[in-house]
Amino acid sequence: MTYVSACPACAAAPLAEDVAKQVTPPNMFLSLPTIHCAACIGAVERALAKVSGVVHARVNLSLKRVAIVADGVSVEEIVGILDQIGYEAHPLDPALIETRQDDIGRALLIRLAVAGFAMMNVMLFSVAVWSGASEATRDLFHLISAAISLPAVLFSGQPFFFSAWSALRVRALNMDVPISLAILLAAGMSLFEVLNSGAHAYFDAALSLTFFLLIGRYLDHRTRSAAKSAAKDLAALEVNMAQLITDGVANKTPVAQLCVGDTVLVPTGARVPVDGDLASPAASTDRSFLTGETTAFSVKEGAPLQAGEINLGAAFQMRVTAVGEDTTLSRVVAMVEMAENSRNRYTNLADRAARIYAPAVHLLALFAFVGWVLANGDLRHALNVAVAILIITCPCALGLAVPAVATAAISKLYGMGFLVKNGSALERLAEIDTAIFDKTGTLTITGAGSNVPRLSAEQVSVARALAQSSDHPAARAVLEGLPTGAAAELSDLREVPGSGVQARWNGKDVRLGRGSWLEAEFEGTGLRIGVTDAIRIGLTETLRPGAKQAVTDLGSQGIELEILSGDGSKAVQNIAKQLGVSTANAEIDALAKHAHLTKLAERGRRVLMVGDGLNDTASLAAAHASVAPSSALDASRNAADIVLLRDSLSDLPRLLAVARLSTQLSKQNFAIAALYNCIAVPIALLGYATPLIAAIAMSASSITVLANAMRVRAAS
Repeated sequence: MTYVSACPACAAAPLAEDVAKQVTPPNMFLSLPTIHCAACIGAVERALAKVSGVVHARVNLSLKRVAIVADGVSVEEIVGILDQIGYEAHPLDPALIETRQDDIGRALLIRLAVAGFAMMNVMLFSVAVWSGASEATRDLFHLISAAISLPAVLFSGQPFFFSAWSALRVRALNMDVPISLAILLAAGMSLFEVLNSGAHAYFDAALSLTFFLLIGRYLDHRTRSAAKSAAKDLAALEVNMAQLITDGVANKTPVAQLCVGDTVLVPTGARVPVDGDLASPAASTDRSFLTGETTAFSVKEGAPLQAGEINLGAAFQMRVTAVGEDTTLSRVVAMVEMAENSRNRYTNLADRAARIYAPAVHLLALFAFVGWVLANGDLRHALNVAVAILIITCPCALGLAVPAVATAAISKLYGMGFLVKNGSALERLAEIDTAIFDKTGTLTITGAGSNVPRLSAEQVSVARALAQSSDHPAARAVLEGLPTGAAAELSDLREVPGSGVQARWNGKDVRLGRGSWLEAEFEGTGLRIGVTDAIRIGLTETLRPGAKQAVTDLGSQGIELEILSGDGSKAVQNIAKQLGVSTANAEIDALAKHAHLTKLAERGRRVLMVGDGLNDTASLAAAHASVAPSSALDASRNAADIVLLRDSLSDLPRLLAVARLSTQLSKQNFAIAALYNCIAVPIALLGYATPLIAAIAMSASSITVLANAMRVRAAS
């Protein structure tokens, strides 16, 4: 039997030829625990772009990781290259990452406590000095303050010093270089005063500066940890050990050692370790990680099982069909990672601003220092101004503004049952003004009708062979309603998108599909063998759960609604009437659908396409944004920006609401970061911001944009 997978419509439309091609997912993920700002993003991505074999690299600042598409480059080589430019990198292991994040948090707390304790003690000695202590007493207190402060600063400031040195040793700059310079200048200036019996020392300021910078760094760490990504949640579902059946005996085996064709035992309550087919008579599983619904699914022998499902019934056996990165769970994790690492116009703007940050801020501090020295001759004041500028201009808020929102929004949507494959889709969804729906399989669910069993045995065998070759909802419904029996041997089998399936059988042309395509007088699905009249196969068609609510809510938001379907006019108008959609077009093939969306785009319409079939693939790719149900064909799911994991469409309006909110929050964060710098830099230049005030302002700006980003998770 010959299967032809290419469709005529795809061959006719150049755009559609690439529709089924999924963007290559990253095959390498590395943790970057020392990155802190948008300048770090640019440095890492530019370095990796120069590596032969690296196709694509994207850094996610909020998750501190880089996703890489590479060919012929080992992880060790990438880690070595990043080390050469001053960035620590580790292969991404969710368990190790969680442990490392806990260690980082504890280390920051310890350094914070030391800085705070030392700061309070030094302040006590400073009170005596400020109260008018004599020269000898003042010098003694200053020496004691130095003995407390210098070790405390050197210990507590290590997160900044190590990061700065990692950059400087490779002749690069990052945000911790000016911060470290500011801390060391404050401490060094104070030590100089003490050694020369000066009247002023600023050890309390150096410690306070370190203390508040550490507070900001710790709160930033905690906020990032709270913004757990959907990818991290999904990765936690992966199983490390499985029970491999060998010679009838189940033995615990690492999942990494399983091979396709192995038989695995899944005990009651255990997660399915890999993808496979059920080898037992029946099973009951929980697929809530994909569907969001805790309803038990009944699985028959031979039916597919996916990694991450939970066995709710008796222990069962399964035959392995996919392992490692080929499992459904791994592919979903990879898609979510890609979405969280995606860029939009605001991220790119922040990246360009960050590239000029390091040289600009150091030159600004130098000019301010020289300017104040020339203006009033006060070296101490000029140095304080320079230190304040070095700290207050940190671009942390700018770098976090957009990635933090994207991570929180994608995680929120996954919990609602939407798998976002492209982070830029949220920005495009927020601009939608028109929604176009396919009918069969999208707005409706097709089931087996009453007269399927009335076919003859010969007709049943031909219908079975044709139906099982297609994933169209009508074909699946026909197959479900057919009596048991063998399928006929067919040749030259191919599917015509939007019409049906045709083949050759015993020298005759056989077709299963739409009535008009079969040259029959009826609408709906039918079977035609040779030159005989087509036989109508009665199928039931009901609205998909939530379809009515989704259409009503979208209409109330001012979204224009249309139905484009390849089905007959009577069936399409009937569904349109039930849903209250005034614009419905029937008997529309793939080329006509694509042409219709193109015309709407030329008129300035921003179209959301929701579809599931082969004839929707080109339209899904051409639309401003697109959604496909999880039951859609692989080509349609690959072409869509977002996959609906649940059966119900009721949350579709909420998808648009979250997209609008995330775009709004991204703009707000970008504005907050820009406004902060517009206000803070002039204040520092004019000498009104001490280094301590600068540290507090810088930390507050980062925490503000992170807290604002978290608002998307509270969206209803």
